[in-house]
Amino acid sequence: MLFSGGKDSALAAILLARDYGVELNTCVFDPDREVPGVQAAAAALNLPFRRRVLGRDLLEEAVDLLLSCGYPNDAINMIHRAAIKTLAGEYTIIGDGTRRDDRVPRLERSEVQHLEATTGCSYVRPLLGYGKPEVERLAGKLLVVQYGEAGSIGSGDYEQEIRRAVRARGIDPALFFPPRHLHSLVVGRRET
Repeated sequence: MLFSGGKDSALAAILLARDYGVELNTCVFDPDREVPGVQAAAAALNLPFRRRVLGRDLLEEAVDLLLSCGYPNDAINMIHRAAIKTLAGEYTIIGDGTRRDDRVPRLERSEVQHLEATTGCSYVRPLLGYGKPEVERLAGKLLVVQYGEAGSIGSGDYEQEIRRAVRARGIDPALFFPPRHLHSLVVGRRET
């Protein structure tokens, strides 16, 4: 399961854990980057956790793509595809927390079919039928969630490292990302 530590991937993990043995995987680019908030979220879900390093080259390629097109969607989707392909090399079933109304990250149906045909794995997205309001309702029922602007909380979202890499090039990342965009980090699980 791809896991950012946020409410969507946590809710998807809970749903999948009913029928599958779930291992949470958070992808980073910097081998030295630790994600204690994400590890704590995984512990709150009582599910095993792995931090995976996608590499700085992929991050630089994503930043180049973001800068060339002027918005982050294609770069984030490129990273998401790479993360899924990485997991497909090891797991027979891969899941993520993308919702019905998500634009990013998102694989199109033809990409999913190609992935499954070429790797032999299954790609499951348990929230694909849920819109944002229902995910919010279920997350509020099952999870204790902290919200903050991107970069201000310790989630494992790809965007945080992309923002740092853009800033390292001397460019203000706020030029490319929507203002006041909230991210979530699971800090506990509610008793139900």
